[in-house]
Amino acid sequence: MGEACRDAAAAGRQLRQDEAGGGGGGRHHAENELVGDSAVSTKLCEDVLAMPMMALNHISRLCESVDASVRFYVKALGFVLIHRPPALDFSGAWLFNYGVGIHLVQRDDARRAPDVRPETELDPMDNHVSFQCEDMGAMERRLQEMRIQYMKRTINEEEGSPIDQLFFRDPDGFMIEICNCENLELVPAGALGRLRLPRDRHNPPVRMGAGGAE
Repeated sequence: MGEACRDAAAAGRQLRQDEAGGGGGGRHHAENELVGDSAVSTKLCEDVLAMPMMALNHISRLCESVDASVRFYVKALGFVLIHRPPALDFSGAWLFNYGVGIHLVQRDDARRAPDVRPETELDPMDNHVSFQCEDMGAMERRLQEMRIQYMKRTINEEEGSPIDQLFFRDPDGFMIEICNCENLELVPAGALGRLRLPRDRHNPPVRMGAGGAE
């Protein structure tokens, strides 16, 4: 399964490169320069006012069946069903746990989620949401018990901070990742002073000074 998924992921990456065409190389190169240069990243933030943001509040998903999605997120991921405001007069459901909410909306035939590709193999480069996990083995056993098809891989072993990842799909084909990304040190690419880390939640280790931003 793992080898097949890796092959599918490579094929997906090649397909996106082919779709980009010959003229896209320069544009992507320029974007990579912005991401990889800490000096450029710092300058990018110079004229940006500090924002009163606190944390991710929720993600919202269009669902073919709200009931099926509620069962999935409760049984597979441990989310808790909560009450929605009465003013919301359309079919849906709210769930919450781990400091983040999931808002499910019953879709009709005219509205389909554009970032879902349920018929394709799992590709970590596709759109997805990721949850931090403190026991990857327990999470994998849960997926096996529920007979949910998943892809498993480990990255960053050469750097001495291996990250385990599980990828799978919800009932509507939206991809979910479970990882132990706390093993990966957070190295700001400039503008360290602008980071706001919630005090009441788990945060990855942050590198200060050399290698990060001053």
